[in-house]
Amino acid sequence: DFHSNRARQVQEEGYAEHLSSEGENLSLVTLFLYERHPTIFNEILERLKQRVPGINSAAAKITEEGRVLLKFQEGNFKDPFLARYVSDGTLKMFAYLVLLYDPSPHPLLCVEEPENQLYIKLLWELAEEFRICANRGGQVFISTHSPDFLNALELDEVFWLIKKQGYTTIKRARDDKQIAAFMAEGDQMGYLWKQGFFEGVALQ
Repeated sequence: DFHSNRARQVQEEGYAEHLSSEGENLSLVTLFLYERHPTIFNEILERLKQRVPGINSAAAKITEEGRVLLKFQEGNFKDPFLARYVSDGTLKMFAYLVLLYDPSPHPLLCVEEPENQLYIKLLWELAEEFRICANRGGQVFISTHSPDFLNALELDEVFWLIKKQGYTTIKRARDDKQIAAFMAEGDQMGYLWKQGFFEGVALQ
């Protein structure tokens, strides 16, 4: 449950290898990757530049007071910005990249409503990063209420839950002949959800 405000906080000097659930140690993990895994860190930066045009770099710096600051460099500005001045979308995308390119990842990744605080275009970019992570062998489970995020997903990637009379069942989009047929004709998953084709799912 990532919180941008927590990730913007200045951290006391310390050590962290993995991003926490709320993201408050983002600057510490950034510093760890920069110092211990420069190849992975550079890959994260390249991905960030691809996903968020205008961002050139990100870095964690230790101040004389022993605090760790996270800074971002944008192409049109001479001096980098502190994390508290960049957009929620940029900060959240960077945090997801740090999470997804963890050099020692957890075998299971669960993300709740990644669409929060992200522009629609970034949802497609983020979905692709989740897909890349899954293709590397990780298990990725995502819950969403966003038709726009669903539009970025493929037929075999979508399941939904139906709760009825105290029991919960799982439906697979691929097994729904109507949804599969519409997708084969070029429709998008989020559109089909909004039109009521997901059996047992209330429209938001």
